[in-house]
Amino acid sequence: MTTAAFTPWILGLTGGIGSGKSAAAERFVELGVHLVDADQAARWVVEPGRPALASIVERFGPGVLLEDGQLDRAALRQLIFADPAQRKWLEQLLHPLIGQEIFSYLAKAQSPYAVYVSPLLIESGQHLKTQRVLVIDAPQALQVARTLQRDNTSAEQVQAILDAQLAREERLRHADDVVVNDGDLAALHQQIDRLHHFYLTLRGGQP
Repeated sequence: MTTAAFTPWILGLTGGIGSGKSAAAERFVELGVHLVDADQAARWVVEPGRPALASIVERFGPGVLLEDGQLDRAALRQLIFADPAQRKWLEQLLHPLIGQEIFSYLAKAQSPYAVYVSPLLIESGQHLKTQRVLVIDAPQALQVARTLQRDNTSAEQVQAILDAQLAREERLRHADDVVVNDGDLAALHQQIDRLHHFYLTLRGGQP
């Protein structure tokens, strides 16, 4: 079998809240790259009928469910951000399940490389399963401004999310590539396009 030669290598894409991860991810999709988003996978594993959702309800009670039986993410987020031990429990439950979903999906990629997008790529240890890490970086003031503009939330909650996420320096320490997203969308696309052409020259994610 020669199919192993076509196994795509995996690029891990991460960045703090409001850094522009999603916009970067969308550009990779426009360029024809197979992509899976950890947030999507996180939704798949807690769909009604999945064991993870039953475990969450058992621990936190029916108040974390919407009327239609779906997970009420906002209610759960408030519970776990107020209590680091609860957040740790949830991460230990979900990370392995999310990982299984993600890597089985990535293995089906038809493009020369595939992109795995996760805000917790490094914290979860899943960067170890990727061949290369791309960090989308932005000044913290810009991260806060973008998040406030996008989400119906308070500056305090945005700061709490930033504090809970990995320190910027630590994230950058793990990066093979960094895109500084402090300009407009066209500037971001230009940087992603340039990296894409470079990535197409790589075998296994390394020059």
